[in-house]
Amino acid sequence: MNANDNALSGAMPGTACQSCALARNAALIKLGVDVEGWDYVVALAGNPNTGKSTVFNALTGLRQHTGNWPGKTVTRAEGGFLYNGKRFKLVDLPGTYSLLSTSVDEEVARDFILFGQPTVTVIVADATRLERNLNLILQILEITDRVVICLNLIDEAQRHGLKVDERALARELGVPVVPAVARKGEGIRELLAAIDDVATGAIQTRPRRIRNADRRVAEAVAQLAAQVERAFPGLSNARWVAMRLLEGDERISAAVRDGTLGELIAENVPVAAVPRPAEEASAWATAR
Repeated sequence: MNANDNALSGAMPGTACQSCALARNAALIKLGVDVEGWDYVVALAGNPNTGKSTVFNALTGLRQHTGNWPGKTVTRAEGGFLYNGKRFKLVDLPGTYSLLSTSVDEEVARDFILFGQPTVTVIVADATRLERNLNLILQILEITDRVVICLNLIDEAQRHGLKVDERALARELGVPVVPAVARKGEGIRELLAAIDDVATGAIQTRPRRIRNADRRVAEAVAQLAAQVERAFPGLSNARWVAMRLLEGDERISAAVRDGTLGELIAENVPVAAVPRPAEEASAWATAR
């Protein structure tokens, strides 16, 4: 039984892992996702027109429902499935090409992966347009290492004379890659096994992350990330936030300045007790 199991079964937080699970569940609840009765939460991400909805339907069958994200007009689809005696809740994120938050859809997807910290994020990629899909894949790998790639539309790729070496791709990305033809049900069994392996820790992923070639940039990211961590204890990925600040992401910068970046962090984390470093981080990023 992992930390998520303990938290969902009502166990009191007695260890750091249990506290993390409780914080993660609190963030998910704030994002409008009911975690009661589920062992794991799985996010489903991907570019538009990759067959993501088909994968969602193949995994969940009729066990699904729809609603809106809190405060948004964007539709959220949720479903569930059982595998190896464990209950998985699947949340279908809006189809996006990036997580740079230039649209409401991108903001919703980014917030769920960054703050909700799903147990596993499944990225559906189009095997016929893999290069275009890699942008989103690499962005998500910067946020979380609990990722499975569903390489969909393999049959279409083959029809166009394209051959994708999924094993080489898995080695390069550092996460499982499962070839599939979702509309025919091909690869779904293997996808379920990969999700379970990542969720339970049977597979330890080592995601590829872009390293800054310039030493000064790397030092700036590390310094700003430390300030962000002091400002917002419990934030799941301060390094990613630091990079967005340095790149001039206006929404992230505004969230740091007004403190709303901490709104999706669990209520038991004392964000309000340390407001000054947030101002320091904002001013530092603006100055650079």
